[in-house]
Amino acid sequence: MENNQLIEGEIADYLLTDEGILISYSKSILRTVNNITANVELVKNITGSKPVPLLIYLKNSPIPDKETRKLSTEKLPEIYKAMAMVSKPGLSQLIMRILFKFQNPPIPIKSFTDDKKAMEWLRKSL
Repeated sequence: MENNQLIEGEIADYLLTDEGILISYSKSILRTVNNITANVELVKNITGSKPVPLLIYLKNSPIPDKETRKLSTEKLPEIYKAMAMVSKPGLSQLIMRILFKFQNPPIPIKSFTDDKKAMEWLRKSL
């Protein structure tokens, strides 16, 4: 792994790899409109406001309210090209069902239990 700096955020910590993939270490915290909005700004600062592929290590966290889920979905294409979710089996499927119950995700999203496979998949969107 590169020795790039870990950037700490309220809902996740981030690391931008040399090849341009953003790695997110999710935190077990309730997502709100405020912290999602702040996080979108943080990600834009890290990436220079350019959508990048995201590898996210999911953690169990409380289910956000409807407004927060809607905002999260709307903001995805602004900051990410594609999203690979790495978690224990079942967790990412649950999150997908919660976030995209009535619509398809606005960007390519795939679930993985193996982060090497997730990285391989993301490299295709670079």
